[in-house]
Amino acid sequence: MDRLLSMRVFQRVLDEGGFAAAARALDMSPAGVTRLVADLEDHLGARLLQRTTRRLSLTEAGAAYLARIRHILQDIDEADAVAMAHTQTMSGTLRVLAPPVLAVHILAPLVAGFRSRFPLVLLDIDVDAPLEPPIEDYDITLMGADASFDANVIARPIITSHAVLVASPAYLATRPVPTQPQDLPQHDCLRLKQQGSKPRLWHLIDAADAEHTVDIAVLPVLWANHTDTLLRATLDGAGISAQPVDLVASDLAQGRLLRVLAPWITGHFTLYAALPSRKFMPQRTRAFLEYLTEQTRASVARVFPS
Repeated sequence: MDRLLSMRVFQRVLDEGGFAAAARALDMSPAGVTRLVADLEDHLGARLLQRTTRRLSLTEAGAAYLARIRHILQDIDEADAVAMAHTQTMSGTLRVLAPPVLAVHILAPLVAGFRSRFPLVLLDIDVDAPLEPPIEDYDITLMGADASFDANVIARPIITSHAVLVASPAYLATRPVPTQPQDLPQHDCLRLKQQGSKPRLWHLIDAADAEHTVDIAVLPVLWANHTDTLLRATLDGAGISAQPVDLVASDLAQGRLLRVLAPWITGHFTLYAALPSRKFMPQRTRAFLEYLTEQTRASVARVFPS
């Protein structure tokens, strides 16, 4: 028995003055209404209604029960309204978790524009990169991953891009611009230190022909396990590094960095937004996901039009 439904039906029978009227108001069959009230009486072990051919009246137990469930049902309806307001209105607090590199280069540049569009939404951002992000604790968890990503989470892809080789104009003004991958050993190479990777072997993929790959032996002048360190050094003219397009789109668009060795890339990456659940997504979460997708894709498209 659906006790909550039975309680609502019982209340409506009294409010409408009869089983048939309650059935019409609830869009149910009269037999269904009668059965639910009878099931409720069986569950309680007490008769709630006195039924005659002319009138319907409450028993003493029925009157006491109706007085209590009116408050209960009102509290439930108010609780539903509060929860639905969080889901349907464009206000409230949006909790976001992001690793440092995504927080700085993807998330922070969106804050002013998003707040201008949705001023009643407050942003609560935690910057951290735990091995197992507590996705259930946040509305959105940003994460970047390569093509092998297969985590058992609800993750919406925001944009898939590739890592390109970049250098600053200041660096390229002092060294010959590389024209082929084999030129890299003559340059100052900045490499990202990753588990299982070989810093002295750079794997390059021809974006125009994914089957065409080369491995170039280099001696990095810097290898670090922190993307921002490599990016800062690249911007300052320390050498050539590989950076995800979505991270450096604004630097490329404004000329702070220049791409080298096109169409060669070093891999494909996808920016994901992990969610605690697909059900009952608050409207503010949906709006931020749409804004994040719109702005990130537009930023990349300005540099690499499709």
